[in-house]
Amino acid sequence: MYRVLTCLTFEHDWRLVVLGGVICTLASAVTISLFHRARAAKGRSRDIWIALDAGVGGCGIWATHFIAMLAYDPGIGAGYSIPITVLSLLIAVAILAVGLAVACLDERWSTVAAGGAIVGIGVAAMHYTGMSGLELPARIIWSPGIVATSVVFGSVFGAAALVVAVGGDSIGRALAAAGLMTLAIVSHHFTGMGAITLVPDPTVVFDTLTISPLVLSFMTAVAAFAILSVALIATILDRRAKSEIHKQKMVLDTALENMSQGLCMFDADGRIVLFNERYGEMMGRSRMPLHGRLLIDVLQDLRSIGEWEGDPDEFCTGLIAEAKAGNAATRIVNRHGRSIRVVDQPMKGGGWVATFEDITEWQQAQDQISHMARHDALTNLPNRTLFREQLEKALRLARRADQLAVLCLDLDHFKEINDTLGHPIGDALLREVARRLGECVTEHDTVARLGGDEFAIVQFCSNCEPSVVSALASQVVERVAAPYEIGGHQLVIGVSIGISLAPEDGKGPDELLQKADLALYRAKADGRGTYRFFETGMDARAQARRVLERDLRLALQRDEFEVYYQPIRDLEGDRIVAFEALARWNHSLRGLIAPNNFIPVAEETGLIVPLGEIVLRKACADAAGWPDDVAVAVNLSPVQFKNPNLVTSVKAALQASALSSDRLELEITESVLLQNSEATLAVLHELRGFGVRISLDDFGTGYSSLSYLRSFPFDKIKIDRSFVTDLATRDESMAIVRAVTGLGKSLGIVTTAEGVETDAQFDLLRQEGCTQAQGYLFSPPRPAADVAKMLRPAPERSVA
Repeated sequence: MYRVLTCLTFEHDWRLVVLGGVICTLASAVTISLFHRARAAKGRSRDIWIALDAGVGGCGIWATHFIAMLAYDPGIGAGYSIPITVLSLLIAVAILAVGLAVACLDERWSTVAAGGAIVGIGVAAMHYTGMSGLELPARIIWSPGIVATSVVFGSVFGAAALVVAVGGDSIGRALAAAGLMTLAIVSHHFTGMGAITLVPDPTVVFDTLTISPLVLSFMTAVAAFAILSVALIATILDRRAKSEIHKQKMVLDTALENMSQGLCMFDADGRIVLFNERYGEMMGRSRMPLHGRLLIDVLQDLRSIGEWEGDPDEFCTGLIAEAKAGNAATRIVNRHGRSIRVVDQPMKGGGWVATFEDITEWQQAQDQISHMARHDALTNLPNRTLFREQLEKALRLARRADQLAVLCLDLDHFKEINDTLGHPIGDALLREVARRLGECVTEHDTVARLGGDEFAIVQFCSNCEPSVVSALASQVVERVAAPYEIGGHQLVIGVSIGISLAPEDGKGPDELLQKADLALYRAKADGRGTYRFFETGMDARAQARRVLERDLRLALQRDEFEVYYQPIRDLEGDRIVAFEALARWNHSLRGLIAPNNFIPVAEETGLIVPLGEIVLRKACADAAGWPDDVAVAVNLSPVQFKNPNLVTSVKAALQASALSSDRLELEITESVLLQNSEATLAVLHELRGFGVRISLDDFGTGYSSLSYLRSFPFDKIKIDRSFVTDLATRDESMAIVRAVTGLGKSLGIVTTAEGVETDAQFDLLRQEGCTQAQGYLFSPPRPAADVAKMLRPAPERSVA
């Protein structure tokens, strides 16, 4: 050790020693940086980086050695053999390449250390080969112990340098590894220089191919800086590129692992190149090796454990063929109860990228949307759209021996329940009706709700008797008519049914539905709660009704309606006290049309509202010219009570005519009170509040007349003509009239008998104390121009 220190202290130029150290440090840093790059590469790319690292590192170590040799001053002139000098450089590069290759074999630290030790041996081989090229007039005597020590220093520190380098790619570790590599080179060199002793010997002959120290110093400096500069630039560029690649890789990895979709990339042979964890999770392949494997091998493994059905070879061949042809493909597969949509997108140059999207919830949502679009939200029955589809399907499938029937259903009295008890009760009732209808049909039939209280059934029956349609209709009528217990209420409704048959009544859905609807109208007209089959004459009646509705609308525009008046006589004074206003339609082609022919149509279409306003205005205007003690009575339809402007219309008619409000009587039927009775009573109280008198028409024919008399103080009740007609022949009618007139006297309500046509009826009514009477006995309804004639005193009647 003393010899080494003496050599370093007294036999070296410290300026050149420092220069050599700088070059050595720079060369070590470049070597470590390139070593990192070589380990990160694979295959042929790794071999190239190892060769580049060996070349640059070998040149750097060689330059360090000879700059340090220039710093050595033995005290006598010296030169260097060119062949041996070049050989030392080649040895450094070759052995360094071997050491780096060994260090890149695997991740074990022992392998890396062995490679580093080989690098240290390479430094020693270069050093002592170069020393053998030193030519001077002296013999060199070596100290074996120091020589061995120098080799140990180089190997140990070289191994440590590479072990530290592979521990990470941080700047701190890179600097530490470069420092250890510098220490390996420097410690070996100066220890080895201390191993020589020069003995002057003039007999030593010099080789002619020598190079002077001056020239050698220049060449070494130029070579070192050139090589290291190039290597440094390459290292900097490589580190930048590596950093950018690392960033891109991080971004790509982050994007891949945070994708909601699975992704897998295949090369042209169907080998898995890239995939994310989501792919493994979705396809159930998380626990098996995937990277670099052929897809066919993966599928065969899955097939062996029962997780793949089909032929893997055929499947993969098809995928590869589609990718080569440049065709994108989409398919849906089921994995572990989930629906996965797979999209295969071909890549340029071969291969394809497959994306995997879990569409289970989306598919369920689509199914739900489709279900909602084709089913009724309240009853979950098929709606009109699905019903039509099912009907079309049944028509396509029907053979000659099959029977297909379309039943259109309309609930009777449902509206009254819905209006009086509220929509929640009405909705619950509709759900229960839907349930009962479902119990009436077979799995081959379809029950649908078309809207509101309208239902329909398609009955499909193979090789069965025609009577099965009647049996189904009868069963539906019976089941629907059975009482319901809903919300604490016992409810009773009915159903009317119209039936059309295929192919007798039609071959298309629209035609069958239209004719079933016509039959339904007939069932309603025949008293409801029954069923009717379509008959040929129904078409003509329906056409006539459509014409009537059209003409009715035109009549309102053309003012074709007139008001006729029928007198109401006071029985005690035998004089006219009021006239009932009755609408008459003077059709431009058909002449005078009776009310019973157009009033029902007007009520169904809502045209009764403008018609009622016309009658009210004309009646008030006509009554204003009558004597002050004669009133006018105007009928109000239940439909008019749905009009929120009813009270306003009455006030406007009175104001326009200047008629006193107490001369106006408004007649309503009991059916008016069935619909939303609270609101109806409020309107009646408001009308009565400004003087209008209210009469209850057709008394005794409704549901609960007595309760209505208690709930509202009517000014008059009118006894229905059905009781008056049989007054002289049936004791029951006489008893009813007697009871009603007695009730009127007790409550202080005027009683008016309708439909009086004979003197006998007149006398009996007067005997029973009826207040007023009207009918053809006194006069039929006549135009407003005849009112004056009707007001003239009539001949006195004799009392029987």
